[in-house]
Amino acid sequence: MHMPQSANPALIEAFRNSMRHVAATVYAVTTSHEGHHWGILATAVSSLSFSPPSLLACINRDASLHEPMAQAEKFCVNVLGLGNRDVADHFMASAADRFAVGEWEEHQGVPVLASAQSSLICEVADRHTFGTHTIFIGAVLEANHRQDATPLTYFDRNYIDISEAPQRDRRG
Repeated sequence: MHMPQSANPALIEAFRNSMRHVAATVYAVTTSHEGHHWGILATAVSSLSFSPPSLLACINRDASLHEPMAQAEKFCVNVLGLGNRDVADHFMASAADRFAVGEWEEHQGVPVLASAQSSLICEVADRHTFGTHTIFIGAVLEANHRQDATPLTYFDRNYIDISEAPQRDRRG
């Protein structure tokens, strides 16, 4: 595989600015390793396949979660809803104990946010390194949708409420 050269600083900044204007659901990606819970907020999560059910989570190699997740067998993608903004704010503000806010349970050995819109517990099926990130491919072992809620959405460095967006005719 051909790995492109590092981009120039102007291109990196233009790319960041472009991606800031793409609305994205906010996820709390969590794992357990050596008796400790680890987690970060992420927006680089995507479904990969429905058969078998799988997703990918892109984690920066400098993130505190990266090494524990690289060593763990499982992880959880907690899809945050509007009611989880306190959890998101705490995850961003506190590296010491990210799990001090919210009701966290352990399922299949990983932390799951009880009030998350959805949670997807995955077994690490594969890993690929590209640029600054590792792409973790997760085979979904358990999927739970807890409530009919609006996802917590991030856009241009702010959380937005997409339920207030104007509705369009979806027929055309």
